[in-house]
Amino acid sequence: MSENTITQADDNIFIDLGFSAEEAENLLIRSQLMLALQNQIKHHGWTIEQTAQNLRQSKDQIQALTQGKIGQFSVDILIVMLNQVGMTVKVEICPKVA
Repeated sequence: MSENTITQADDNIFIDLGFSAEEAENLLIRSQLMLALQNQIKHHGWTIEQTAQNLRQSKDQIQALTQGKIGQFSVDILIVMLNQVGMTVKVEICPKVA
């Protein structure tokens, strides 16, 4: 019987996955925006087709969103889409913790 070692995860899972600090920060922000957008789509009860129409995106783009394909979305477009579902994005700038 082997022992399993549990390691405390970083606050940013993307760092744990081996991304550079800069890329991990960008991925974390995009993932948070995507999750908020997915939650709003569920809240509205929209289908893929309805979401595409309401957000003025292709069905393929909305499908990619629902599948979490983070590489297909910039921070800019995610903020625009969140605005289109009635959400406001606020940015908080903080010093790095050493």
